[in-house]
Amino acid sequence: MSVEKVFDELGHFKRFQACLYFAAVFQAIACGIHYLASVFLVETPNFVSSVPGNITDVLYGNVTASSLEEILPVFKSGSGPLVVKTAEGEQWELSRCRCTLRINPRHFSYDFDGNKTVKECTGNFVYDHTEVYQSIVTDWDLVCDKEWLAKLCQPTFMLGVLIGALVFGDVADRIGRVKILMLTSVCQFGFGVAVAFSGNYYFFVVLRFLLAMVSSGYLVVVFVYVTEFTGNKVRTWTSMHVHAAFAVGVMMVALTGYLVRVWWIYQIVLSICTAPFLLFCWKFPETPFYLMAKGRFEETEKLLNVIARVNGLECRLKAEDLLEPGKREDGKSLLKGDTEEQSSKPEKKLTIVDLFGSWRMAGRTCTVWAIWFIGSLGYYVSSLGSVNLGGNQYVNLFLAGAVELPSYLVGCFAMDRIGRKKTCAPSLLLAALACFLIIVVPADIEILIIVLSMIGKFAIAIAFGLIYLYTCELYPTIIRSLAVGSGSMMCRVGSVVAPFCVYLADIWIYLPQLIVGILALIFGVLALFLPETLGKPLTTTLEEAESLGRKPSKMNDRLELNQHGAKV
Repeated sequence: MSVEKVFDELGHFKRFQACLYFAAVFQAIACGIHYLASVFLVETPNFVSSVPGNITDVLYGNVTASSLEEILPVFKSGSGPLVVKTAEGEQWELSRCRCTLRINPRHFSYDFDGNKTVKECTGNFVYDHTEVYQSIVTDWDLVCDKEWLAKLCQPTFMLGVLIGALVFGDVADRIGRVKILMLTSVCQFGFGVAVAFSGNYYFFVVLRFLLAMVSSGYLVVVFVYVTEFTGNKVRTWTSMHVHAAFAVGVMMVALTGYLVRVWWIYQIVLSICTAPFLLFCWKFPETPFYLMAKGRFEETEKLLNVIARVNGLECRLKAEDLLEPGKREDGKSLLKGDTEEQSSKPEKKLTIVDLFGSWRMAGRTCTVWAIWFIGSLGYYVSSLGSVNLGGNQYVNLFLAGAVELPSYLVGCFAMDRIGRKKTCAPSLLLAALACFLIIVVPADIEILIIVLSMIGKFAIAIAFGLIYLYTCELYPTIIRSLAVGSGSMMCRVGSVVAPFCVYLADIWIYLPQLIVGILALIFGVLALFLPETLGKPLTTTLEEAESLGRKPSKMNDRLELNQHGAKV
């Protein structure tokens, strides 16, 4: 008997669990918002260096204007300079990061063969406000020699995501899921609003780093929370669709970015989108898994009564019924308030080395880690890079989020019908194919490039969503938590690398797709060698886990898992 008995008696996903699930997942929208908000926060509009004095005339090829603002919407960097004339009679050739003063020009024309004096930019720039009225780039002039500061914003955010996952995942196991959910929710709102009033670049980066930590912390813990409140019959669907809430957050970023073109207002609007969650998150109960693991049996019985009452059922369970038979007497003594210490057998301390205990397990671990990495890398490269596909950048990002919703539905159906391996490997291979086709499609067929990019995002989202559950099923109970934790670490590494991969488009526009395509192809082929876990009981020992690849398991009982994969 285990804590899973709760769901057999009180329902796998009835009224109580549904209310908690949708409330907790609602706040996960904020995680998607903050993860992708930088797409428009650090957007760099078209710009040129400015010169001292009042500009009276501007030339750009055959186009004439009286101010730089009029000509910037049609100006293309690298296609030639802007030629301007000032009220003092000086003539300048302007590019993005350089100004050239013409020496003794005879007349004002676009072409000039005389002497020139080249001057580096002095920090004065004129920006095109057609698409972006105000971003941190325009406010703090993060261009030319400061361009790297703007490009550093997203990698530092993802570094915060990595650290937050490590810190809050561990703390949640120590002090409880609900306390972390409340803390990270309040901090998401507080740090999110504070970013809008950061005042300078360095405060902005620090606040965004802290925001990344708490957003990642919430996302990690909410997976555990909703999984520990839903039964095994619906657990695949509930865990996969936390990702769907994240996708809704991406769509909200695109919509808000289109409606609000001032970065600090945009940031405030995004931060208050999920503020209603703060009004009721403090009423969330702790999970029965956590309460039983900590020996808080009286609180467990109270929770069981509440679940039964809300679900319209009669509670016939007692806390001691959820214990293994050999431990029930100890549980009863604790329920009666006996303070006598309970004896326990010393447990072997496992390390990451145990994931490589044999050649078969080592190969499995490397493949699983690779899938975690490419899932995260491909997901964020396709999301962050969607604004560079051509066409309307707001529509592209919205589609990048919207395409995830059907991907999780398809993923859930496929996982339950054809198996985990036969869903994971083809999805990675499809993502690779889409990336390669984007490279060979002519650049002027923008609609086809966008469609292929969305197909790639659809496929990579399936692989990224299912790897959580697949990892739990591939490893035995004694190292399952370690396997999921190490895989999650590889996922965070992928998210840190992703922004740098997107920036490689400055070298060659298709280089990010080439990298993701090659890795997805290699890891998709490797995934074909993983054992299938659909319909097989969860393993408890390393020997049973290794047998997944050789012969069917003969265990009689199937152990259920929480999100950490712990035996319950």
